Amino acid sequence: MTSARTLRAGGHTIELHRPDKVLFPADGTADRTTDGSAGSAKAGYTKGDLADYYRAVAPFMLPHLRGRPLMLERHPDGVDGPRFMQKDTPGHYPDWITRAEVAKEGGTVTHTVCDDTATLLYLADQACLTLHRWTSRVGGTGGVTHPDRLVFDLDPAKDDFGPVRDAARLLGELLDHVGLPSALMTTGSRGLHVIVPLNGRHDFDDVRAFAKDVAETLAQAHPEQLTTAARKKDRGDRLYLDVQRNAYAQTVVAPFSVRARPGAPVAVPVAWEAVDDPALGARSWTIEGAVEQARTDPWAGLLRSGRALGPARRKLRALRG
Repeated sequence: MTSARTLRAGGHTIELHRPDKVLFPADGTADRTTDGSAGSAKAGYTKGDLADYYRAVAPFMLPHLRGRPLMLERHPDGVDGPRFMQKDTPGHYPDWITRAEVAKEGGTVTHTVCDDTATLLYLADQACLTLHRWTSRVGGTGGVTHPDRLVFDLDPAKDDFGPVRDAARLLGELLDHVGLPSALMTTGSRGLHVIVPLNGRHDFDDVRAFAKDVAETLAQAHPEQLTTAARKKDRGDRLYLDVQRNAYAQTVVAPFSVRARPGAPVAVPVAWEAVDDPALGARSWTIEGAVEQARTDPWAGLLRSGRALGPARRKLRALRG
């Protein structure tokens, strides 16, 4: 077993400890390592594989991370071991890693911010599988209290992905009707995210209220398929239109993040045409193919021009009567 591997990025040196440690076991055994012998089968994905993936995808992933406070999902013993959801940045993290101190009830939290490839590799060494980002940015138009992303999480009641694709299509059509561009992303977990770029001039309460109005409008139009009921027992077999991630200090999985599930699935941006593909699923891509998908640029600049919600709100009100 290799004890360490030295990586260089942006003038920084990162020691990748135990790069052969298996984080995603092929056989369900959490703490195995590859032995390197000739002809031996690969036992799932290692920490080295995770670091290689994040290095390769960094040019496509970093634009979605820069300036955003993160919650880090760490699995030091692999996906079968304990999970740590880390908000505060430990004191031993290198000084060159960006921090963001944000307000919380009764104090502050100093979040890690991933602004460069070196930080992404350091987090891989910390067995951070998934990066969950804020929908606002430090230094953005309205600062960290004003999101520049609005997110709808399409959460299915069952494993059948057809209703998720149908809901995404309906939501995309409604957003088009009120004049808002939107982008689509597989979550690598269960459903899809629909993301709307904002101009950063609305606070979290305003954004969440608008998202709730959109979701309720859609659910009222399709009551047999969709619901905004927060309690699972009230949803039945209907897909849940979740808008709770649009609140202050809430996070959403970042594009191209690896998820802590068997096979190392990845949250991947896709073009809207993908909803017509019956093969599309929440876990359609893994670290084996996500970089190739990233190179196709499926969002093609969709999120570069953020919108105000005023005109869309007026159109939505007219639609609701």
